[in-house]
Amino acid sequence: MSARHEPRVLAIDAGGTMTDTFIVDRRGDFVVGKAQTTPSEEAVGFMSSACDALAYWDLTPEQAFPGIVAGVFSGTAMLNRLLERKGRRVGCIVSGGLEDYFRFERGVQTWLGMSYADRLHVITHHHNEPLVPMSRMRSVRGRIDVFGDEAIPLYDDEARVAVGELLDQDVEGIVVCLLHSYRNPAHEERVRDIALEVKTERGLNGEVPIFLSSELYPMRRDFPRLNSTLIEAYAAEPSRGQLAKVAGRCADAGAGFELRVMASHGGTISIDAKELARTLVSGPIGGVVGARHLARERGTPNLVCSDIGGTSFDLALVTDGEVTINQTPEIGRFLLNLPMVDIESIGAGTGSLVRIDPNSNRPEIGPESAGSRIGVSWPEGGVDTVTVTDVNLVLGRLNPSYFLGGQVELDVERARHEVERQIARPLGLSVEDAAGGILELFEEQLRLAALAKVLGRGYAPVDYALLCYGGGGPLHVAGYTEGIPYSDVLVPTWAAGFSAYGCACADHEYRYDLTTDIAIASDVAPDDAERAARELETAWATLRERVAAEFAKSGIAPGLVDYRHLVRMQYAGQLNDIEVVASGSGAKLVASVVSGFEEAYGKVYARSARSPELGYVVTSAIVTGSVPVEKPALPFEDEATCAPEPKEHRSAWWSARHGFVTTPVFEQDDLRAGHRIEGPAVVEAPSTTFVVPPGRTAYLDRNRIFHLSAG
Repeated sequence: MSARHEPRVLAIDAGGTMTDTFIVDRRGDFVVGKAQTTPSEEAVGFMSSACDALAYWDLTPEQAFPGIVAGVFSGTAMLNRLLERKGRRVGCIVSGGLEDYFRFERGVQTWLGMSYADRLHVITHHHNEPLVPMSRMRSVRGRIDVFGDEAIPLYDDEARVAVGELLDQDVEGIVVCLLHSYRNPAHEERVRDIALEVKTERGLNGEVPIFLSSELYPMRRDFPRLNSTLIEAYAAEPSRGQLAKVAGRCADAGAGFELRVMASHGGTISIDAKELARTLVSGPIGGVVGARHLARERGTPNLVCSDIGGTSFDLALVTDGEVTINQTPEIGRFLLNLPMVDIESIGAGTGSLVRIDPNSNRPEIGPESAGSRIGVSWPEGGVDTVTVTDVNLVLGRLNPSYFLGGQVELDVERARHEVERQIARPLGLSVEDAAGGILELFEEQLRLAALAKVLGRGYAPVDYALLCYGGGGPLHVAGYTEGIPYSDVLVPTWAAGFSAYGCACADHEYRYDLTTDIAIASDVAPDDAERAARELETAWATLRERVAAEFAKSGIAPGLVDYRHLVRMQYAGQLNDIEVVASGSGAKLVASVVSGFEEAYGKVYARSARSPELGYVVTSAIVTGSVPVEKPALPFEDEATCAPEPKEHRSAWWSARHGFVTTPVFEQDDLRAGHRIEGPAVVEAPSTTFVVPPGRTAYLDRNRIFHLSAG
């Protein structure tokens, strides 16, 4: 073991292109490793990335892993399994008459992910390919009404036939989602009991698991509830195998920690957690959690989080040191019913494919991406379409011999030839003008998307600092912040591994939600307040039991868990609810949630829009339980007294006005706190490249975070 570094925390972000590993030592110092993602077996890319990180400390996994106390994983395999329709063979049992759920879908879901033009022209509209075909859809009559009362008894014989017919089709799981089961799960539980009887009769006791929506996601809105439960069976369960392999590779290297996974609500959960679909989108969540941690540590409460990887551009806001939770997120053209940090993603990454539309002769960027195959500049990747990375290479912004620190050699001439053939020639432009135009168009898309994220919430960019991270973020941040008056532009030197850093900043935390619909009058009487408080306490008690049961799987006693009670509320008759922290008991509890809701409503909308005369509805009760973990400390170094020296100079294109300019190139590890880089300049690291255009400067502070001046 190195005398200087004792690794304690391991965080992994297996993205669509690169796998980042973030390792923290006992003092809070950290190191970042990077390797290409291996989608077929993520454990391989993880170990390569971990070895890359540990090499900076002259350590091997066998030396480091036995001392690590916490390991957190985030990845895209589960989401990719959903998008590529490569999940388990699942059957569904739904309420009678609703067998066409997946063929018809519901309202907005049929238009998710489509461009504005496609939404206008119905001829281009298409439904999702059903995850479960009609041949594996079964229904059962019986009805629980909206109040949770049994209106029609369950037809047991129909349930028995439905289970038998699905088992005859060799399904690998059965999903049960009946109307209003979040109010009263009795019918779903009866279907499960019947299914267990049928399985026992057929000798299938330990096979074909049963997934109940009322047990996994007991929330209103039956279609998102069905989607969430189905994805649990279809995509999440197979991911346990991938996670088990990662845990196994860690154990082989001597690790004794429990591997956890980044969950959509911003905490980490065990790989044995019942609701593993909560980790469907985990990588981007880690970045936002890291931004929240950074905001609190530095006293910068408002941040625009901007993450550019090889596939997408992800945006989120941290406001007053907190993130926004979306109860019904949209993922992969599916409406889901699970809490998720509010992230907006567009298909614009460094691997985005660049094409010329043969009809309009206009360039199109993305949303398809080369992902981990980089572009035409890397022949081994087998990509034959130009990508944004190829454009950057042609313009001299990337070093072909230093991609991933030299692990991958890029072919500049091949990229130049393909840019000329595929883009420049059809547009009647020179290679440089065509490549420069594509770069400006790409960065304009990012600039408008980031600005819309702020303005769309009623805020002004001057109230926010923009935080840039991801492997492609530093390369493009100057372009997508040009002309926008953010209060600051922050670029951490560990930007390429920032999502993994965020995973290391996340507590071990579970969150459970339960639909309640508790009415509170505008002039609530003491008796009504006590009644509402009792209903909330009953709901919270149920949820605390669920949280405690999950922590028990990790050997954590309930007394070690810090519980938080929250609600989601809305004005009676309105549609949008807001999340509020609760405190106190009895009438004081009700007063606290009403006061918190009024304050939050005024921030989200406007104070003048508040309507207390309508009364309130507590739409759902929420409990989070967390256990603190070791976290990385921000770097802190003395300011340098000498000026930085470039390691070389090379010709790089900056704009149509500047053209190619001989540009100093700096090695990031050679820069120290207090150094100020005047543009044009390029700062290189093995995992990313940071460009500073003419007229702008980058100052490196004592936390090793660059501050890019306004354009």
